[in-house]
Amino acid sequence: MTQLTSTNPATGDVVWTGPEATPVEVAAAVAAARVAFPDWADRPRQDRVDAVKRYQAVLKAHADGLAETIANETGKPLWEAKTEVAAMVGKVDISIRAYDERTGGRTTETGFGRAVLRHRPHGVATVLGPFNFPGHLPNGHIVPALLAGDTVVFKPSEETPAVGALMAEAFAEADLPAGVVNLVQGGREVGAALLDLPIDALMFTGSGAAGAHFRRKFADDPHVILALELGGNNPLVVWDAADAEAVAGIAVQSAFITTGQRCSCARRLIVPEGPQGDAIVEAIAALADRLVFAPWTSAPEPYAGPLISEKAAAAALAALQQRIDAGARVIRASGPVSNLPGAFVRPAIIDVTGVEVPDEEMFAPFLQVTRVPGFEAAIAAANATRYGLSAGLVSDDPAHWERFVRRIRAGVVNFNRPTTGAAGDMPFGGLGASGNHRPSAYYAADYCAYPVASFEADAVRNIESEIKGLRT
Repeated sequence: MTQLTSTNPATGDVVWTGPEATPVEVAAAVAAARVAFPDWADRPRQDRVDAVKRYQAVLKAHADGLAETIANETGKPLWEAKTEVAAMVGKVDISIRAYDERTGGRTTETGFGRAVLRHRPHGVATVLGPFNFPGHLPNGHIVPALLAGDTVVFKPSEETPAVGALMAEAFAEADLPAGVVNLVQGGREVGAALLDLPIDALMFTGSGAAGAHFRRKFADDPHVILALELGGNNPLVVWDAADAEAVAGIAVQSAFITTGQRCSCARRLIVPEGPQGDAIVEAIAALADRLVFAPWTSAPEPYAGPLISEKAAAAALAALQQRIDAGARVIRASGPVSNLPGAFVRPAIIDVTGVEVPDEEMFAPFLQVTRVPGFEAAIAAANATRYGLSAGLVSDDPAHWERFVRRIRAGVVNFNRPTTGAAGDMPFGGLGASGNHRPSAYYAADYCAYPVASFEADAVRNIESEIKGLRT
């Protein structure tokens, strides 16, 4: 039996070890979800609401332990891990409201009886979790699916199995019926085995490349609902903003928070040519120099921690070097952080103006600067990507914002706020290579159930008089 092990990328210490699910166990998890589905779907809505509220209570009771596990397994600071757990708790109430608002029911009286709108669950939903928010992001699929009446098979990222195991324990402690939530642990092979089985929905948060693979895999299976929240090569445009230091704070929170491991992080900074752009870039670089990257147990608490692994760090540094070799000018170089393990990298800023670089997401604290001559050119540069997740404008001129928000192609578009700003009671998702027009967060209810329109009468009556063209 293959063992799965996760380590703290900040220290190398083992966090969790356990067996990978075998193909037989994966098939058994899907079968259990299939058996549990009819009863779970047929239960009154309030039963399902009560169940996820019990789960919410368990999360609250174990919040400190869950936050420490997130910090240990991802390396992120404890302050951020606690924020993640709070988002998991809050997701329950938000999802209940979203279900009622977006996929509830209504009845309208008609001349022949009534028209009734209902929503029905799809069936067995597979949730593949990411490593960067190993609790919050899969939780954002699982809770809406359960409320809708779907049953779930959850495979956490192989980088963060301990967090997935704690989530499964929380559902068990909440006393959900057997088979409603099923956990399978493992890597890519386990995920592939899971998706070869008869499922009704795939809810995935991860890379654009993986999302493209899933689109191809299920192209001939339109009955399998795909909800794909993918990455982005996100732009942040700064134009006619006088306070360079204020801009720097927004840019740093856009590009470097969570060590750049948010799909909504700004990867591209677009600024004016000349002194104004120079001042902005210099202020961002100066603030980036002050950011503390260290283990979460350090004192004082750091701004951010390592990347998820040394392998991830090596891949990110190689992608950065590729751009430098192509002609990018280094403003701030990356590399190791003092004597810390190899998963730690310094934030990098490079100028790629006039350099042809790949339209790919670098999942690391790396920011690419492009200088353009005018605001129209800035919007064009921002839209010059096959992705479309998040984008931002920083400006003192509201007229720029009115034009920007109409022209930019992205699902999350922010003004004078970091590109990473989002809210659970709003949709979160993108277009192009960033998703498939099924945004998550508040709109997750939409892909967890399908609408059924019914036209009903309480009694059988003769409608012969309504039939045209009958012989008399």
